[in-house]
Amino acid sequence: MTERDRLKALLVERSVRLGDFTLASGAKSDYYIDARTTTMCAEGQVLVGQVAYQAIRDAGLAPTHVGGLTLGADPVSYAIAHRSFLEGSPIDAFTVRKRAKDHGTGQRIEGGLPAKCKCVIVEDTITTGKSSMEAVGALKEHGAQILGVLCLVNRSDGAAGFYAGQGLKLISLFTGAELLEAARARAPDEE
Repeated sequence: MTERDRLKALLVERSVRLGDFTLASGAKSDYYIDARTTTMCAEGQVLVGQVAYQAIRDAGLAPTHVGGLTLGADPVSYAIAHRSFLEGSPIDAFTVRKRAKDHGTGQRIEGGLPAKCKCVIVEDTITTGKSSMEAVGALKEHGAQILGVLCLVNRSDGAAGFYAGQGLKLISLFTGAELLEAARARAPDEE
């Protein structure tokens, strides 16, 4: 079994829920993906790092940094940073707060992000893709170059087209449909 196959199985086992849900976008869905239950577990960290790091390389991107809006992006970014160091090609991670701190240095971006860095925005799950643009805006204001967006799960609701319209490449490790199909195939075994 490949690392990608094992990560898919782990997402189906830990993160995919069947039922009636309202998504952050307000849309209704018959499934929900809480990727954090996978990205924050020990095995998930290792697998996410391996699969996402390789996907970035396969896409021909050479970022200096990866990160996105806290909280969903954080474990994915940290896993990629960890893996990149093990591979001998370090990519540092950063976190974008929803708003700047009102104390200390008042930073919105954490992690020592230098201006003019080359970034890949990270998301755990994307539906429309619009929430990532908050991070893109903060990074552009900071002076960073945005190379693209990487998501663990693309629910396939127009995100690729949206990002293309913004001049950004989208790398999706899995689609929602792919995970939903696997979850439905597994569901009878659980009864």
